[in-house]
Amino acid sequence: MSELPEAPNNPGNLFEIATVFLRLGSTAFGGPAVHLAMMEEEFVRVRKWLTHQELADLMGAANLVPGPNSTEVAIHVGLRRGGVPGMFLAGACFILPAALIVAAIAWAYVQYQRLPAVQSALYGIKPVVVAIVAQAIFSLVSKVVETWPKRFVLVIAFVLSVFKVNELLLIFGSGLLLGGTALKSHRRWADIRPLLLLLGTISVIAVIPLGWELTNGTSLSTSPLNVFLYFLKLGSVLYGSGYVLLSFLQADLVLQWKWLSQAQLFDAVAVGQFTPGPVFTTATFIGYILCGWQGAIAATVGIFLPAFVFVAIGEKLLTTLRSSELTSGFMDGVSASALGLIAAVLVEMGSAAFVDATSVMVALASLAVLLRFKINSAWLIAAGAVIGICSSAIAK
Repeated sequence: MSELPEAPNNPGNLFEIATVFLRLGSTAFGGPAVHLAMMEEEFVRVRKWLTHQELADLMGAANLVPGPNSTEVAIHVGLRRGGVPGMFLAGACFILPAALIVAAIAWAYVQYQRLPAVQSALYGIKPVVVAIVAQAIFSLVSKVVETWPKRFVLVIAFVLSVFKVNELLLIFGSGLLLGGTALKSHRRWADIRPLLLLLGTISVIAVIPLGWELTNGTSLSTSPLNVFLYFLKLGSVLYGSGYVLLSFLQADLVLQWKWLSQAQLFDAVAVGQFTPGPVFTTATFIGYILCGWQGAIAATVGIFLPAFVFVAIGEKLLTTLRSSELTSGFMDGVSASALGLIAAVLVEMGSAAFVDATSVMVALASLAVLLRFKINSAWLIAAGAVIGICSSAIAK
């Protein structure tokens, strides 16, 4: 098992960090699974900043804590490459392009009360991102899931995720399964201390915004401060996919506080899905609708701020977690199940992307290009958008 290196004391090439994450934040369409696939290509195969095992461990660590997983992996990579300045730079550059795009769409939405048409481009983009994720999963599984216990956990996590078993249950259950096997063999109870410290820290951070909400009850105005604190709560406690985010927003903002209408909520989620970068920039859209530019900034900072805190704390513990058989087994289970969850997401993406023979052919051609050539996946996404637009024009 690899031992994860600590973040460097001397910041690396901050300009390189900024440029690569600005590009990823501007071109990473398709949600967390695609973001992680593009990071595997960029940081493991092209730049060799990480090994496959190190990336899998970072993915597992991101799944252990609340917040947007792919953004947390980006922050981890920045911390390792450029220390604390690199951590903030990587996260900000990955988030900023999507936040600006979403804020601009929110401005147009408020002005004209409708979303721009993007369905034709998405028709060609969706099959391409399916191919990108498939290639990344194959690469990671072949390098990281090398033992039968890990393979067993991956398959079980995949199957149960397809049947909609809770993602958090699968992540922690897999970790406890492989960690428990090591505990049975070695019985070193003290080794679990770093894991307990990490989970305790998560609980403490989450208590702060939850306490704010409990003191306010149902009487909550839409001030920038309240928007910030609400999305800080979400960033502190939210595990799972964008669909979990939707359930929170539906319960709180539509039903309880009536900040949004049902139609506005679905438009906000749609914008988060079809723009590049983190899906959690849905918060930027909602913040703008509620309080203009101040609300957009407050919501964006609120929902992403906990990710930086979790990464700063978790990175210090990762080496310790890998240093004992017990917690290393836990991390193995978490990493393997994280890949299983991404594979399950791939099935859902495929069912949405493959609507006819053309979309299947686009996916197969993209996969063939990725396997044969070292091409940047952003070019394939751009090509997919062109194909989608042209196909729509021909159909008319």
